[in-house]
Amino acid sequence: MSQKTIDYSRYNTFNITRRGANDAVLDLQMKAKNGKLPTAAHDGHWELSEIWRDIDQDESVRAVVLRGEGMGFSGGGDLALVQDMASDFAVRTRVWKEARDLVYNVINCDKPIVSAMHGPAVGAGLVAGLLADISIAAKSAKIVDGHTRLGVAAGEHAAICWPLLCGMAKAKYYLMTAEFVGGKEAERIGLVSLCVPRAELMDKAMAVANKLAAGSQQAIRLTKRSLNGWMNVARPIFESSLAMEMLCFLGEDAKEGVAAVREKRAPKFPSANS
Repeated sequence: MSQKTIDYSRYNTFNITRRGANDAVLDLQMKAKNGKLPTAAHDGHWELSEIWRDIDQDESVRAVVLRGEGMGFSGGGDLALVQDMASDFAVRTRVWKEARDLVYNVINCDKPIVSAMHGPAVGAGLVAGLLADISIAAKSAKIVDGHTRLGVAAGEHAAICWPLLCGMAKAKYYLMTAEFVGGKEAERIGLVSLCVPRAELMDKAMAVANKLAAGSQQAIRLTKRSLNGWMNVARPIFESSLAMEMLCFLGEDAKEGVAAVREKRAPKFPSANS
């Protein structure tokens, strides 16, 4: 009986390669269209949220490696997308749905996902990177959730998984201050599974993915489903945090945050100067 295989040609923001024994490992590389970092524009944000549905249905795939092209893992949303979210209700509503889909689709994808993070890891890419079943960071990784720096609440995956991974105290510190976490420190506090030298990152990620692809698929997938029950318990927290993030895009602080990014300066938030 032939396996159901998915055609991924509709995804333009990824380099997609089949690797490992029987091509069972899907190497999913986010493209750095600017030659530096992968950034999520309108199309990239949708693709990152949607592709996990197809991977879940692809019977030829038994494990996934998610990584970034160029100088880092992910550079966050591009400025045009963020500006549109702050000014256009239709865009904000669409991105709200895509942000929900990204979290739920990664959690509900039965295939084990391994992330390999180097350099900056920010934004929607970081969501998938930290929700991955096995997250591997290079020592050079700089993980940051920069929502509060932009003037919006840390929604998306932040409220649902950071406290589970590294505890409430560390989650509050890094999410409220928007300070970056290096790869070694991320492993120490439990934010990522492993930390390795940059030169060993892809080899380690592929070794883990190949091991998962060669294991009992039923046992591995049901173990993932069982453990992700903790994420599902936190769904109401996630939903409210995402709504609070989108609410903040209506405020003056978000407008100032976007302007500060565009003008490459420190923000002067109105709420801090009233």
